[in-house]
Amino acid sequence: MDTSKLNTKGGLKTEEFKKIVDDKKTNLYVLTNKNGCEMTVTNYGAKIVSLMVPDKNGELVDVVTGHDSIDAYLSSEEPYFGAICGRTANRIANGKFTLDGKTYFLAINNGPNSLHGGIKGFNAVVWDVKEVLEHSITLQYLSKDGEEGYPGNLITTVTYTITNENSVIIDYKATTDKPTILNLTNHSYFNLSGAGDPSINDHILTINADSYLPTDATAIPYGDAVPVKDTPMDFIKPHTIGSRINEDFQQLLYGKGYDHTYVLNKKRENEFSFAARCESPKTGIVMEVYTTEPGMQLYTGNWMSDKLIGKNGLKYPERSAVCFETQHFPDSINKPDYPTTELHPGDTFKSKTSFKFQAK
Repeated sequence: MDTSKLNTKGGLKTEEFKKIVDDKKTNLYVLTNKNGCEMTVTNYGAKIVSLMVPDKNGELVDVVTGHDSIDAYLSSEEPYFGAICGRTANRIANGKFTLDGKTYFLAINNGPNSLHGGIKGFNAVVWDVKEVLEHSITLQYLSKDGEEGYPGNLITTVTYTITNENSVIIDYKATTDKPTILNLTNHSYFNLSGAGDPSINDHILTINADSYLPTDATAIPYGDAVPVKDTPMDFIKPHTIGSRINEDFQQLLYGKGYDHTYVLNKKRENEFSFAARCESPKTGIVMEVYTTEPGMQLYTGNWMSDKLIGKNGLKYPERSAVCFETQHFPDSINKPDYPTTELHPGDTFKSKTSFKFQAK
């Protein structure tokens, strides 16, 4: 697909995404389905840049935050907009772990911890484009042995597909030539009222999780999951995101809101199952999340800043977007009871997440 002169339904100019970064070409790729939905992806960070889905009136709404150009992404104070995070998404306590008797040290880039792969994680590298079709794009990245402190040459492949059922499907695959650790997620920031709407507090949220992982003040889980029942963390039944977010509850005070891993209810390991449902009362757009992953980080944009200018010149203030980061648990390598994030030669990591859209 020649995207050289194409502009998008959301007003993006593909020319603004053409650049040489780390001696590799970046670009913007446009995916569509038969319903007129449109998703754009850049190979810089394998980022979802825009996602146009129909509202209750049939009008297309861009439901993810992002930027108008590669230059804006390179200088953004929110480097994870729409990105694939790795080699390990989320946090590793003190940036340190031991694997097969050897201790590895990672960059400390979030308080005392390592976050989302380090200083230059998968969100900040240029991925190789392996295939582009009308509905899908496949990207690949070779993370070399020792990159950001991680062992092993790791080959990661991500395929984004927008289906005719208005689902965005993300398929992950990875292999390594040395024992390593891996925890991948997509870090799209959603506002189902439209990117640039000032708040997601009115979004109605359900999460299929009876428990979550409480953390210390640095967002590292203590260990055991605890029940959500009778706490503001409970979304088993629908609640608006903002209804309890400011309660005097220690876990919410630590993160200025929700920034926690929910332990998804699963009948079996790697089951592709329902994780969450979110709805905007303004647009009627409903998003359902399905995943094979054991956990989902709910992050309510607590550290966003209205100094940040996004697509179409719109500001993204605090809590103007919400993330559903399907993943393994934070700091898993240092907590043997958690589902393992180890990956060994000869094994293939596979994972699948879907964001399904409808309007009511």
